Amino acid sequence: MMDVRRAGERYRGGDPVAGIESLHAFSFGPHYDPDNLRFGAVIACNEERLAPGAGFDEHPHSHTEIVTWVVEGRLTHRDSTGRSSLIRPGDVQRLSAAGGVRHVERNDADVPLVFVQMWLAPLEPGGDPAYEVVHGIADSTPYAVPQAGAMLHVRRLAEGERTAVPDAAYTYVHVVRGEVRLDGAELGPGDAARITDAKDVEAVGLTEAELLVWELTG
Repeated sequence: MMDVRRAGERYRGGDPVAGIESLHAFSFGPHYDPDNLRFGAVIACNEERLAPGAGFDEHPHSHTEIVTWVVEGRLTHRDSTGRSSLIRPGDVQRLSAAGGVRHVERNDADVPLVFVQMWLAPLEPGGDPAYEVVHGIADSTPYAVPQAGAMLHVRRLAEGERTAVPDAAYTYVHVVRGEVRLDGAELGPGDAARITDAKDVEAVGLTEAELLVWELTG
């Protein structure tokens, strides 16, 4: 079964005066929706747009696996463990909040920043915070988040190119850019598909496209 959620259906948030625009695919903050709390392990998929100099001041997280994908620009990350990183397009950043961590996310560049940040519920709460960056992840190279029983697949398609969607109990597909046909439905930038018991599902690039595909065990 596939449930398509359109980009325009996302909840709008952020602080436009401060140069922050946010689009939330799931119930988030003041946008509480009891029918849209999670899909498998995914509890948030936020598209964030930060103007030059804008950002999120230090704030806490706990019991969450946070995976970030930069679409354009450069993201500056600092956290309470003393780490500081610069994340660029093509990099995967993961912050395991575990028992608790605080971090800062900013656009310290002179160009706009766009990134997609996905939150996953861990299989077990607690533990020590952890952090990882994979620079320039290759197309079709899976990135495992075992703490959440999840695998991220990055797919970059040429026009007319096909790719298999992983068979899984839950599969979450987010279109970063371009247009694709997925199991008969046409999806564009910001659209997403939530597929339950995915089997033999295929995505076809209608244009050049980039997809983030989560393979979820539960």
